[in-house]
Amino acid sequence: MSNIRDAYVKKMKAKLDEWNAEITRLEAKARQQEAGAQKQAAEHIETLKKKRQSTAEYLDKLQQAGESAWEDLKAGVENAAVSLGEAIRSAQSRF
Repeated sequence: MSNIRDAYVKKMKAKLDEWNAEITRLEAKARQQEAGAQKQAAEHIETLKKKRQSTAEYLDKLQQAGESAWEDLKAGVENAAVSLGEAIRSAQSRF
């Protein structure tokens, strides 16, 4: 694997770790809300977890891709990461 790809994968894994921690914090906040709000928050958190999983899967594919294909897969990782980041910011503003 190239140094550029290694650095990119490392950076994205660190970002996923940050997002995992934020999702955990949001889960804790959701448990402190009233019953009706808890249900809605749980739905948002479930969506975040699905987006996080999708991003992780794209990153795994990128990591295993051949040297010529990884640049193509990078766009998928970027799109998934942007979507997850926006969803987390949206959830933060709701909780």
